[in-house]
Amino acid sequence: MEKPGIVITGASGRMGQTLVKLVVAQGRFRIVGAIEREGSAALGQDIGALCGLPALGVTVTDDPLPAFAQARALVDFTSPAATVGFTALAAQARLVHVVGTTGMEAEHHRKLDLAAHHAVIIQAGNMSLGVNLLTRLTQKVAAALDEDWDIEVVEAHHRMKVDAPSGTALMLGQAAATGRGIDHEAAKVAARDGITGARARGTIGYSAIRGGDIVGEHDVIFAADGERIILRHIATDRGIFARGALKAAAWGLDQKPGRYDMMDVLGL
Repeated sequence: MEKPGIVITGASGRMGQTLVKLVVAQGRFRIVGAIEREGSAALGQDIGALCGLPALGVTVTDDPLPAFAQARALVDFTSPAATVGFTALAAQARLVHVVGTTGMEAEHHRKLDLAAHHAVIIQAGNMSLGVNLLTRLTQKVAAALDEDWDIEVVEAHHRMKVDAPSGTALMLGQAAATGRGIDHEAAKVAARDGITGARARGTIGYSAIRGGDIVGEHDVIFAADGERIILRHIATDRGIFARGALKAAAWGLDQKPGRYDMMDVLGL
């Protein structure tokens, strides 16, 4: 039986190349499309050769439609605007759309919700098993502690990351808010500068570090008078996100249309 086809967007980027290599190594899917933005230097190249692999016979293109017609799944780590465009096309083709794009806002999510009436959409701020376990732990700890415990989310990423706080940090903050039974948007303090005054009770603070080639580090700090609890996840290999994304794509092949996240995929 022929392996299900999969399309990788942002295929020439760091995450895209990691995904291509893992698809080939795992053998669960076959790559039928490699998509890049208009004007990319990668256009017209064989995606295998571009990734340092034997040629795969798949040319990098900025036209997703022919590839979507051959595929069962799409893995998408791009930008919010690009993802929204892909999701409408993927829904028409009834593809499983795995979304690892961060920096998405309410309007982007509304469009994903509409597309999910017709297709499986699996979206998460982070695809790794460890981070999703950390998210669940964060929710449980927040539920157990009252507002005498301040909550801070500290994240660090490479210098090229364009959004802050990271999608993972926001996912962790949302988990803390859910555990505490409060509205995340009302509690969120995303930046501090100047004379800010004392910390408001019950808020969830964020700090972002950008530098070097840091793959991803996240701390959730629960701080009270005289003691602290720190939950931490450190990623050293971008492959953990790729493995999670491909696991999600395989899981999604057997699901009904709807919105899902990695908690669903992992049974958490």
